[in-house]
Amino acid sequence: MFNYIVRRILIIIPVLLGITIINFIIMNMAPGDPVEMFMDANTPVELIEAKKEALGLNDPLYMQYCKWLLQLVQGNLGYSISSSEPVGQMILQRLGATCLLAAVALIVALLIAVPVGIFSALKQNSKWDYLVTGLSFVGTSIPNFFLGLALIYLFSLQLGLLPTGGMTELGGDGGLWDRIRHMILPVVVLSTGIAGRKVRYVRASMLDVLKQDYLRTARAKGVKEFLVTNKHALRNALIPIITIVGLEIPLLLGGAIITEQIFQWPGIGQLTLQSIMSRDYSTLMGLNLTAAVIVLSSNLLTDITYSIADPRIKYS
Repeated sequence: MFNYIVRRILIIIPVLLGITIINFIIMNMAPGDPVEMFMDANTPVELIEAKKEALGLNDPLYMQYCKWLLQLVQGNLGYSISSSEPVGQMILQRLGATCLLAAVALIVALLIAVPVGIFSALKQNSKWDYLVTGLSFVGTSIPNFFLGLALIYLFSLQLGLLPTGGMTELGGDGGLWDRIRHMILPVVVLSTGIAGRKVRYVRASMLDVLKQDYLRTARAKGVKEFLVTNKHALRNALIPIITIVGLEIPLLLGGAIITEQIFQWPGIGQLTLQSIMSRDYSTLMGLNLTAAVIVLSSNLLTDITYSIADPRIKYS
């Protein structure tokens, strides 16, 4: 296992290098000038050119990338064009908030999807199965921005039960209950779509396993139905479920961009949208690199989880 993990990490390095090259080219192909956005209309052309020269924007594209890569090797992601803050520091300040929101949303979604998917598989072609399938399609189809705004209008503006946004109450103590209240609505928005997708995958995976001969044998030997379903069937159905959960990480990061903006959640999703609006290319490069590392790490973690869920899987 250790040798496998080392090999996968060595493979990740050139993949990350390729991702940075593609991102850098796309960033520089984007329309607009980040320097001119922060300059007044009456700013002399000489001052604008001096600012571009100081930032290295007049260098050839390959030279800009080599300078950025050299700084990256030294552990420096550069400085924000809009705020002049270190990009690495800006990302670290917000990464924890996004990881907290995404992790809680994923856990809540799985706590809903797994038992509901199993129930739907056990009640195949019944009215309960059709109801669960219909609700899962509804959960998958509702856009994050629409559901978020609807929940804010209902629970914050009309009922006054929950805050409209932020991570803590302004001027409050920032305690656990305060954070939980602020997390409820964004977690509901993110977990709704995830749970809707996962219910169908859990159902399909369980239906495949429930048809296997060894489960009929277990029932014939008098094994209780609860153990047949939740011990023998579920464990063998976990492999495709684990795969889909691993693929959910990029979708979570993408969904967080809209959700964090709606609820003013101070995470990297909100920072990404702000950087896009201000054409802050250096910050976007750092954010894209961070997202790539998270996605590749989740894929590695998924492969490792395979061997835990199914001892027959061995990595040499």
